[in-house]
Amino acid sequence: MLDNPRSPRVRAVAKLAKRPGRAETGLFLLEGPQAVAEALAFRPQLFVELFATPTALERYTDIAEKAAAANVEIEFVSEEVLNVMSDTVTPQGFIAVAHQFPTSMKDIFAAGPKLIAILEEVRDPGNLGTIIRAADSAGADAVILTGRTVDLYNPKVVRSTTGSLFHLPIAVGAELPNVLSRARAAGLTVLAADVKGTSLLDARADGTLSGPTAWLFGNEAHGLTDEQLPLADAAITVPIYGHAESMNLATAASVCLYESAFAQRSVAS
Repeated sequence: MLDNPRSPRVRAVAKLAKRPGRAETGLFLLEGPQAVAEALAFRPQLFVELFATPTALERYTDIAEKAAAANVEIEFVSEEVLNVMSDTVTPQGFIAVAHQFPTSMKDIFAAGPKLIAILEEVRDPGNLGTIIRAADSAGADAVILTGRTVDLYNPKVVRSTTGSLFHLPIAVGAELPNVLSRARAAGLTVLAADVKGTSLLDARADGTLSGPTAWLFGNEAHGLTDEQLPLADAAITVPIYGHAESMNLATAASVCLYESAFAQRSVAS
């Protein structure tokens, strides 16, 4: 059992909670049984190290079985060591070190996507993770992160995807004009989610949402800039019927992605 919280190995794992540590190594942290189980099921080749407390492994016997099937060795650690490695206040018994695995934009568009999400300068880790989860749930083909969007491998992002990180292609570090140019070349209509746009209900009624679509979502605080908005083919807003001043970005993105998913499947059926 690894039980020395001050050992170089433990410190090396803990450094992955910060962006410089991830950038230097090309690795990232996975925490908790849900993320570890999904990674073992969908991307077992990514694992470098997998740590667990004896108590956690007794509780989640399915993870032990999945790890054995994927030839991923589990090393026992003490609770104290897990606390040092973890980015959370209350670790859930499992921590893994894995290789980062971004997908290239070329591969995303070569696959002929019908629905993708493009995120420009989304800064909140929880929002990014939730949008990735929503895109996965809505059956989107990919997610592309542009501009100064928060690091995909930030531990808070990884946790908030609840495993969806491993389910669909995600590209990082792209420049917005290049992404939109490639999207149009691949036959997608670019729809910007913006409060200055026309109603989502109008887009639903006129068939705008039924074709291949790239949804563009901007920063939580200021949305898309006046220079970025005209780069889209159209701007769409989600109507607010109550007294809320605005809608959370991740909630709005979920509505938009599901509206497209409904429309596309209605046409296909």
